[in-house]
Amino acid sequence: MRKQMRRAVVSILLVVCMLALSGCGGQRMMMGTGGTAGTYYAFGGVLAQYMKNYTGYSVTAVSTAASKANIQSIGDGDYQMGFTQSDVMTYAWEGSKSFETDGPCRDFRVLGALYAETVQLITMKEDIKTVADLKGRSVSIGAPGSGVYFNAVDVLEGAGLTVDDIKPQYQSFDDSKEALKDGQIDAAFIVAGAPTSAITELATTNGVFLIPIEGELRDKIMDICPYYAPLVIPADTYPGQPDPIETITIKATMVVDADLDDEVVYQLTAAIFDHAEEITAENAKGAELSVENATSGIAVPFHAGAARYFAEHGVTVETAD
Repeated sequence: MRKQMRRAVVSILLVVCMLALSGCGGQRMMMGTGGTAGTYYAFGGVLAQYMKNYTGYSVTAVSTAASKANIQSIGDGDYQMGFTQSDVMTYAWEGSKSFETDGPCRDFRVLGALYAETVQLITMKEDIKTVADLKGRSVSIGAPGSGVYFNAVDVLEGAGLTVDDIKPQYQSFDDSKEALKDGQIDAAFIVAGAPTSAITELATTNGVFLIPIEGELRDKIMDICPYYAPLVIPADTYPGQPDPIETITIKATMVVDADLDDEVVYQLTAAIFDHAEEITAENAKGAELSVENATSGIAVPFHAGAARYFAEHGVTVETAD
């Protein structure tokens, strides 16, 4: 009951502020991103600034534990929007995998997909050349129950391994980077838009190898988990990476509180997708912003405000209303 009352109060305040922006100094909203070494945090800061510039709403991007935490914080009324992996929001909607214990969470709606999140498996060990070579090794697989964790589990299972076949370490991107440098772990899963700052730094200072997820392994993973898609990391994405690397990807997606006013979400959506070119000048991930990318491959309902924007641009999306 307290949660419902809190969400109702937040929703009422947002609408009141929207109708009287000059009187309340602009609407204040919180955006959950991810760890400071990941793409969510850097890109989120850029998007928050564009939302502020083109709507008058004050949006603050904050560092968080990423996908699941952002969805739960929206449900708790702490954040009004946040980044999440497209697979994790599907788990939330269905009450599966990372949301199996807590049950379904449907307090959010989709604003739009933003860019491809690449499953990047990195190592500094020359004898680790395939996923199968991880057996018996110390491997960072993200926080327990996180999106990265389930991505890692999916990849391991595709190669005939389980978490019990490795020495799992539950680390953030930045901690994984430092642990690799110090020789404390042998490999790490990083799921983020490429190039990822943590990997770039490691590749620049110490050198790093990207392990491909390709061929039969990739096909098997995609057969079991259809929310993945194939992706190639172009040559020279990272220092010392002369060849393209095949892997798999999901989508980084912006979700919003289901109770946000339609006009608010419409304006937030326009602030992003009407300014893709300018955003790209500040962050390379902006190059992937498009109406087509924002609306394809999404299994969770869109917010009505975002749906209105996309309809004006020729694309009809599913809503829950």
